[in-house]
Amino acid sequence: MALQMFYAHPPVMAMPHWHAQVEVNYIMRGSVHYRMNGHDIALRAGQMCLFWGGQPHQMDESSDDSLYAGAHLPLVYFFRMRLPPTIGTRLMKGEILLTSATDAADEANFPRWYDYAKSNDPRKTQHAVDELLLRIERIALESYLLVPGTRAEELEQSNSQLSRSVARMCDFIASNFLQDIDTVEIARAVDLHPKYAMNLFKKTTGMTISKYINLLRLSHAQAQLMGEGSNVLQIAMDSGFGSISAFNKSFRSIAGMSPSDFRRDMRSVIGSITALG
Repeated sequence: MALQMFYAHPPVMAMPHWHAQVEVNYIMRGSVHYRMNGHDIALRAGQMCLFWGGQPHQMDESSDDSLYAGAHLPLVYFFRMRLPPTIGTRLMKGEILLTSATDAADEANFPRWYDYAKSNDPRKTQHAVDELLLRIERIALESYLLVPGTRAEELEQSNSQLSRSVARMCDFIASNFLQDIDTVEIARAVDLHPKYAMNLFKKTTGMTISKYINLLRLSHAQAQLMGEGSNVLQIAMDSGFGSISAFNKSFRSIAGMSPSDFRRDMRSVIGSITALG
């Protein structure tokens, strides 16, 4: 799974959405407001946030002059970084990391990283990814807050070996989640005992391996539902679900509605926006 970068005016979201990556947002101008996991998060220029995109979230306000930059980080990248391990666990449980410890270098670097990522030059793309990950690691060296209520000094230090093992599991899962894979195969791919692999993944990410696989499949299906073409049954099969009933149950658990209703509502919203334009 590729790391995706963005640099744009942040659009107001018609509905909550989710994705199976950690998201970093840096507000360069103006202000925005998020609703996620029961929290109201207001961000102004110069602030940065980090959160788990697997929780439904919605940007419901964006000032006319707002500009933001950032990225969607697959877990394989996130768990390779040298961060306190409890940051990952708390983000997966729905907390949001906030920091105001930004500077003029961020103003220049985020747009450049975006340009490099879009350059089609593999060297520039990799350079942008490497620098962005280092910048995120730097967050843990400065002042930040986890909402709700946990300050930096309360977090323990990182165990890099365990994080690398989780990153390897995430890498294997990201390459194979559309297939019928299980914990035994995942553990074998990273040379761990299945029970130890399950416990390590849950302890590090705050969720089970099966829940993570399911979320990747749901994210893939969500993207397909927002497009034209395949019917819901075909999307379910192409996304790795063994049956339409399993797909419907999983989708409803995170979206609060069926895949068919989600597609209908999205088409209605898009149609209304097009008519207004």
